[in-house]
Amino acid sequence: MHISIADELKKQFHAACALRGLKMSQVRTELVEQWLKANEASFAGESKRQETARN
Repeated sequence: MHISIADELKKQFHAACALRGLKMSQVRTELVEQWLKANEASFAGESKRQETARN
């Protein structure tokens, strides 16, 4: 996965991860997982709408 973010934001993210002894990729994965869980209901609804539209 490639993510483009502003240089300053990347520096801040890198520093915050380093202070906690974490790799940026670990934190990125956790954030994506959290986002998916938080938006799970809307994905289910969208999936059903797409199925209905196809049928």
